[in-house]
Amino acid sequence: MRMSELSATTGTPVPTLKFYLREGLLPAGERTSPNQSQYDETHVARVRLVRALLDVGGLSVAQASAVVGALDDDSVPLSTTFGIAQRAVTQPAAPAASRGDGAQRIAALCARQGWNVHPYNPGLTMAARVIDTYSALGVELITDAVLEQYAQAADLVAAADLEAVASAHDEAQMTSVVVVGTVLGDALFAGLRRIAQETESFRRYPLPEGTPAPGDLYNPEES
Repeated sequence: MRMSELSATTGTPVPTLKFYLREGLLPAGERTSPNQSQYDETHVARVRLVRALLDVGGLSVAQASAVVGALDDDSVPLSTTFGIAQRAVTQPAAPAASRGDGAQRIAALCARQGWNVHPYNPGLTMAARVIDTYSALGVELITDAVLEQYAQAADLVAAADLEAVASAHDEAQMTSVVVVGTVLGDALFAGLRRIAQETESFRRYPLPEGTPAPGDLYNPEES
């Protein structure tokens, strides 16, 4: 198919496709003349993946480029691909960025959970900074008991992530699931968490009769 057909098939404007090509997000098509190239279903799949990474996953072009680069490199081990995808969706921060006891508490939590994690895993600093921020705000709600509950939930989600990887048909698809699952999985879990929070809040704190539900107060279609 020509670029115009690739554009129609994926719903992506031609200028955007050309941008993807320039940035290395989309592999070049097969050159058929000085001004024409042919594209196939692999290009359709890549365009849809890139749009998912950028639009749903919220990655920058540079982050998306790192992710698709790992996809295209057959020499990258699966666990390394996990690390690349994790770092793509995590704001970079040095391990020393934690300025309170957050780092120590997360390290202790990992020990209690038996988690074997590299000291430069971005989640360590990410979690530590959250705890430090709570402390700086004078909100001491993240007790060790609460951390344990979060850790148990994280274990369940991680098991689900790896189950999805294991169900792939071959190593190439496993790598794709790692990337997509890591990047889009954050968005999926955030959405499910919002749903669960509303359900749990109504269970614990029922609304007085006649009080409109929070969702009734905001209708995005009317904004």
